[in-house]
Amino acid sequence: MSQEGLLHTIIEGTRDACLIWRDELRQVFKDEGVLIFFILVPLAYPLLYSWIYNNEVVHEVPVVVIDDSHSQQSRQFIRMCDASPDVRIAYYASDMDEAKMLLGRQLVKAVYRIPSDFAAKLNRMEQAHVSVYCDMGLMLTYKAAYQTAVLVSQEMNSEIQVKLSGHYTAREEQIQKRPLDYDSIPVYNPAGGYGSFVLPAVLMLILQQTLVLGIGLSAGTSRESNRYQDLVPIQKHYHGTFRNVLGKSLCYFMIYGIMGTWLTVVVPRLFHFPCLAQWFDLLMLMLPYTLACIFFGITVSCLVRYRENVMLLMVFVSVPLLFLSGVSWPQSNIPGFWQSVSWLFPSTFGIRAYVRMNSMGASLGDVLTEYRMLWVHVFVYFLIASLVYRYQIEQARLHALERLDFLRHKRAERLAEEQKE
Repeated sequence: MSQEGLLHTIIEGTRDACLIWRDELRQVFKDEGVLIFFILVPLAYPLLYSWIYNNEVVHEVPVVVIDDSHSQQSRQFIRMCDASPDVRIAYYASDMDEAKMLLGRQLVKAVYRIPSDFAAKLNRMEQAHVSVYCDMGLMLTYKAAYQTAVLVSQEMNSEIQVKLSGHYTAREEQIQKRPLDYDSIPVYNPAGGYGSFVLPAVLMLILQQTLVLGIGLSAGTSRESNRYQDLVPIQKHYHGTFRNVLGKSLCYFMIYGIMGTWLTVVVPRLFHFPCLAQWFDLLMLMLPYTLACIFFGITVSCLVRYRENVMLLMVFVSVPLLFLSGVSWPQSNIPGFWQSVSWLFPSTFGIRAYVRMNSMGASLGDVLTEYRMLWVHVFVYFLIASLVYRYQIEQARLHALERLDFLRHKRAERLAEEQKE
């Protein structure tokens, strides 16, 4: 091919890709369902999730107490638990049946039972026990109720040891209570809260899921209505698989360039989540991640025959993808088979890289493995998406030819009937 022919092909391809981008953008804003997943959900869901978990930790968990001891020591234990920030003594019960009734009605989340021999054992220098029954339906309330009981019992143990030690100075008593002093400093999560822990991963997953849902919804609409202009826009003017893929991808990338900035930059700062990533490093990460999600969404769209299919598919895998990312469950404890399955999704490497950069202060070089894998996803899914579109274009042409032959046949039959009349 001569240089003039090559230049003409490039110019024509660029023009066609821009026209496809224009038509795809127009169709996106005409489809209310696609607009919901492309605009409304990425804007609203992060605000809703972040607002719900903005308190970070659970405080004032309601607890019912069964005090069979009725002693000074049992009342001290109850007062110290009630004074803690995580537990609130809401009810007193006379027996376990009454406490179970309160627990079943969800009026309390835990039961503290102090036995009748609690004070007697302490006075005889024997080991006493306090029974803790927790509602395991929510791990955050279980943690608050159980840890409060443990910390209060440890504090009372220290006070008993000080009284029996026979020391004369406050410093000696302090050493007796805490021989080995230490400071607990939460790393990468200063508030020690659930929001800062899991929300960054959820934000990245929302970006992938809404993008795939929107693309799949658009493809499902086209198949339901038997309109192939969406797959091959103005077929007589646009030729070439790459032009169609690049044109559509340009439309999605333009929209999610804005949505990605909202999810990864604006929302964490609105709710004061850790934001340690450098701007350039974050931009370099979001570029391959957004492209990989776009091409992955185009690939998934070939499986979508009806609009509802993509919603059932992607909503079903959302929670498993969050676990497979290694944030909610340690990556080292995920079986090898499921780790291999997680490599098929861009969110796995996008979440890991984003959490390490934005929450732990890692640089782009520290997440180089995840960064390279995202670029692998970009090229692999681009090739698969091109093959998918190639197949859809051929199917569209066959459908158009069959429709044209059918219309010609009907017209010929009508003309033959008119001539007979």
